[in-house]
Amino acid sequence: MEKSSKIFIAGHRGMVGRAVIRKLEACGYTDLRTASRSDVDLTNAAETDDYFQESRPEVVINAAAKVGGIHANNTYPAEFLRDNLAIGLNLVHGGWKAGVKRLLNLGSTCIYPREAPQPMPEDCLLSSPLEKTNEAYALSKITTLKLCEYYRKQYGALYHSAMPTNLYGTGDNYHPENSHVLPGLIRRFHQAKTDGVAEVSVWGSGNPRREFLHVDDLAEAVLHLLVLPNPPDWVNVGTSEDCTIRELAEMVKEAVGFTGELTFDPTKPDGTPRKLTDTTRIRETGWEPRISLKTGIERTYREFCEDLKSGEVRL
Repeated sequence: MEKSSKIFIAGHRGMVGRAVIRKLEACGYTDLRTASRSDVDLTNAAETDDYFQESRPEVVINAAAKVGGIHANNTYPAEFLRDNLAIGLNLVHGGWKAGVKRLLNLGSTCIYPREAPQPMPEDCLLSSPLEKTNEAYALSKITTLKLCEYYRKQYGALYHSAMPTNLYGTGDNYHPENSHVLPGLIRRFHQAKTDGVAEVSVWGSGNPRREFLHVDDLAEAVLHLLVLPNPPDWVNVGTSEDCTIRELAEMVKEAVGFTGELTFDPTKPDGTPRKLTDTTRIRETGWEPRISLKTGIERTYREFCEDLKSGEVRL
């Protein structure tokens, strides 16, 4: 991929899209294309086709998606399947019709079965049933992954995918109900510290294990995969290291400087006991994550405080 390549980043306003743009700009890529929803509705095939025909990008990075937590996934499964499937189909087919040379599709490790082996290798895809609470979203991401694989096989288009683990970092969402576990903990501990609350209680036993990847490490992986001449059809992107929710909460507590008590509520659900990615495939191509979880949490909390002060934090 040349530094002058025309690169379209779909989903540029999200945490991942913004991280990818920062990385590309830092590495000297000069022709980055973005489009807001008012410019092109990626769920609309005609609008997507028109955009591609007019802009003629050479490379597409698909970081666009309709996302949400367990409640949203359970409440609106039709929208999650329909909208994400439409985005994937329109970007892949529309891009191919417009002569896009390379497309990197970003998904999620939620594509793997609920009872997947731990750590989860790429080859366990479709080997057993999915987790019901995010089945609609997972099906859309599986279909887009397979669409890229088939366009590559049938048409020779260099379309491939990356499946990141749980992400956090710069530009994360700190909404009190819709945020994921790590930004949610940062917000809660910060609020408790600010209000002088004596205790923070976390749902569940604290025993489930989770893996976390800083979004800047994902951005590094995106660029790494885009310059490989013959990348795998899809790879996991993660650290292959996890921690318990209790250990995570302790790290956040320390980073925030909360001096009160940390407790757990075992009457609340724990969720899946473990979700760990096998990253052998991408590591064999030469990529390694760089940011430790402790360092990443400390950096993310500093940025949260800065954004809160400036009014730019996503709440």
